[in-house]
Amino acid sequence: MKNKRTKHLIHGAMIAALYVILTYVSALFGLSSGSIQLRISEALTILPIFTPAAIPGLFVGCAVANLMLGSAVWDVVFGSIATLLAAICTRLLRKLPAAAFLPPVIFNTLIVPPVIYFVYGSEQAMYLTYIGVFVGEALSCGIFGFILYKALQHNKRIFGEHDDI
Repeated sequence: MKNKRTKHLIHGAMIAALYVILTYVSALFGLSSGSIQLRISEALTILPIFTPAAIPGLFVGCAVANLMLGSAVWDVVFGSIATLLAAICTRLLRKLPAAAFLPPVIFNTLIVPPVIYFVYGSEQAMYLTYIGVFVGEALSCGIFGFILYKALQHNKRIFGEHDDI
């Protein structure tokens, strides 16, 4: 029992660290913030399909990445909540992988654009902010996430057996 909890904690911490690193890689190219975001780290949002440890890992990783990038407090709070809700729903949809890709796209598209628009005072129309976030999430989760999913699907042992945690 203790061993499973330790593995769960380690997996979550590794996912959080990886999310932060990949967000920084996106930031190096100017893609991690703003109306159009293409965070490579969002590919990790499929990980709840494989392990429940991804739920806190993604939440913490998103919060830490946003804090370290100097995001406004509302962005840290609501962006992290969007990621948490998406991770929970992805986990719930793990038996339907095609549908499990949708929660990150949906939650980020609904929650992040108003933050960008009102907190950062986006100069473009609100609907363009929605479109930009949607496209970025669809690419990150749909393309990069699908590639990661396919790679992990053949090696499910990587996360071990701890569905009950």
